[in-house]
Amino acid sequence: MPAKIFEIRWHGRAGQGAKSASQMLAEAALDMGKYVQAFPEYGAERTGAPMKAFNRISNEPILLHCSVEKPSLVVVIDDTLLGNPDILAGTTPETILIVNTVKPIEWVRQKTGFQGKICVVKATDIALEELGRGTPNTVVLGAIARVTGIVELKYVEDKIRDMFLKKFGEEIVQKNIRALHRGYEEVTCSA
Repeated sequence: MPAKIFEIRWHGRAGQGAKSASQMLAEAALDMGKYVQAFPEYGAERTGAPMKAFNRISNEPILLHCSVEKPSLVVVIDDTLLGNPDILAGTTPETILIVNTVKPIEWVRQKTGFQGKICVVKATDIALEELGRGTPNTVVLGAIARVTGIVELKYVEDKIRDMFLKKFGEEIVQKNIRALHRGYEEVTCSA
């Protein structure tokens, strides 16, 4: 029987932190004792260009080495990308869709036609409030932890500390941890 692998496909724009978030998520899951993969896919490498990142998380070794084609979770960091048909490629009614948007769930459903579970979080707004800049990645990680249970917040907090403490200091670490927790608390999902 093949290993059950939780696969995530991230859609964002270069510079929004999707690659960093996928890496933090993978490292947090690795610290939990899971097998992981995290890798990006770029088109034109310039700030603002659409890009994808991918994660695989499993309790058993992962032998796949390709893009995620049948995602368990699709994360959209920029809601202006929702008209792109690639967003829903390979999804099923069991796939979860998390979107960074200030718009309601029904707007996302109408925009995409997606029939599975849709979750929304105002990640950019939260990031602006907590960090003073619109980088939504740590907020989205909190939403992923809440919606999927694939990673525990404590492990993500540890990764934030590892990545930011020496470079930016304790104040920035604490701001990112607050943003993470707000993403966890403020994500809302369809039934």
